[in-house]
Amino acid sequence: MELTWLEDCVALADTLNFSRAAKRRFVTQPAFSRRIHALEEWLGTPLFLRSRKEVLLTPAGEAFIRKASGLTAALYAARQEALEVAGRHTPALAFLATHVLSFTFFPSFVRRIESNTGIGAFQLISDTLRACEKLMLQGAAQFMLCHSHPRLQLGLAPGQFEQVVIGSDVLQPFSAPMGSDDARPRWPLDSSDALPLLSYSADSGLGRILAGHPAFNALEARLTPALTSDLAATLLAMCRAGGGIAWLPRTLVTDDLDQGRLVHAASLQADWDIAMDICLIRHTGPLSRQAEDMWEKLKQGKLKS
Repeated sequence: MELTWLEDCVALADTLNFSRAAKRRFVTQPAFSRRIHALEEWLGTPLFLRSRKEVLLTPAGEAFIRKASGLTAALYAARQEALEVAGRHTPALAFLATHVLSFTFFPSFVRRIESNTGIGAFQLISDTLRACEKLMLQGAAQFMLCHSHPRLQLGLAPGQFEQVVIGSDVLQPFSAPMGSDDARPRWPLDSSDALPLLSYSADSGLGRILAGHPAFNALEARLTPALTSDLAATLLAMCRAGGGIAWLPRTLVTDDLDQGRLVHAASLQADWDIAMDICLIRHTGPLSRQAEDMWEKLKQGKLKS
């Protein structure tokens, strides 16, 4: 029996849809179906009733799923405890973070943790949101730092993870100015012309947030993709150079706005701005003592900037 099978089972029980569950688990649907079947073979009984219209838990599945989530959490906690006892788990706190938050938010956040808890050993893995989700499901870190929005559905089972809001940000459309003495946007959203778009890849959390914005969807017919990237920093560099419009986190472009290297691309800013939370996510299972202490301080608001 493999731990992966338990995690697959929890994902399918949560979605009751093989396609969505496979997407959440970052595998193809045929591979996902084979793993569910392997788990049922190992248990000796079906866990799911399958039909063309729906997927349902069997009575055995309902009984098993009540234990499965706790088992995965307990196994990851046991692994972490064993590593700590063996002296191989040197960082007190291990984080996953999306690329942009790893350098706009994480450094100041870590300083607040140090000054309020005395913890001084950290590990950070920075990647796309999709990669961070996958690593979080694998137990690669205790915490995941990412932007959050009601339209952003994370690939993490709600019953297995919890989150706390620790900051805020705004996703806004920016353009290079017309010139050093002309602060009008080179690519104004108010015009009726076609506009070059500096866009995010499907692996990007910011791209997933932007894709669900009604005003952006209404504008898409006028947008011509000029560059697609996982990295907001790459889009920022192209935007500075006049390569097109980019929706960027406000926390990333503060200096560029102050120096006049970028301007907002719309006259009615509120129509295009997307307010976001900055969230820290953890597994609901037990963590190390230092990680649990830090989490409690977060929930109590003691680590706010």
